Amino acid sequence: MFKYILLGIIQGFTEFLPVSSSGHLVIMQKLFGSTGEEVALSVVLHLGTCLALIIFFFKDILKLGRDIKTLSLIIVVTAITGVIGLSGKDFFESLFSSVKPVAFALMVTGVILILTKKFMSALRSSLNFKDAVILGLAQGAAIVPGISRSGITVSTLLFRKIDRETAFRFSFLASIPAVLGAAILEAKEINFALKNNIGNFAVGFIFSFLTGILSLWIFKIILKRAKLHYFGYYCIAIAILTLLFIR
Repeated sequence: MFKYILLGIIQGFTEFLPVSSSGHLVIMQKLFGSTGEEVALSVVLHLGTCLALIIFFFKDILKLGRDIKTLSLIIVVTAITGVIGLSGKDFFESLFSSVKPVAFALMVTGVILILTKKFMSALRSSLNFKDAVILGLAQGAAIVPGISRSGITVSTLLFRKIDRETAFRFSFLASIPAVLGAAILEAKEINFALKNNIGNFAVGFIFSFLTGILSLWIFKIILKRAKLHYFGYYCIAIAILTLLFIR
């Protein structure tokens, strides 16, 4: 059970902090040894952090019913991400079995985060259709383990000169349908895993939810203080250590 508690905590902190939760889970599962349940466990832990996301942004979600423009843009982002996810499903899933591509993806995340240092003074608070299309492509790329979804989407909006607060809020609101969609796609694997390991999966879910709430607060504070680039150095360091010491 300790393994699932640890993986839940790792998922909770790394899902919203820009360091790639899926990449960390692949690395940790490699250290623990493969059990054949990696994809199902990843989705269950993502559901825990998705619940944290819904609670954290509950008031914003309620407002979407009266904000047709924002809702429409989220639909655009979701549609593009969905097409990428469905068309490359087998390829993306194959990446969960090896740490080498994860390490290189973490390096990409690291470089992107470091580049945000020059874009922290952006002031635009309203997104347009082009922003949504580009964000959808970025979120689709984040299906690759090692590419941080929060990191690449928030960075993309910063590069588009969207202010930090708007980038934070919209990025995470747009991620909710994508996470739920991934869970639906993997429903069969989750069902099979739950039948055989429901207690451990439940523990992982709970810990990913609790730590997810905490990490959202932490990330909001870090972004407000314009310190996002520090996570870039962390990602690159983890990538190098992974390449050197994990096979």
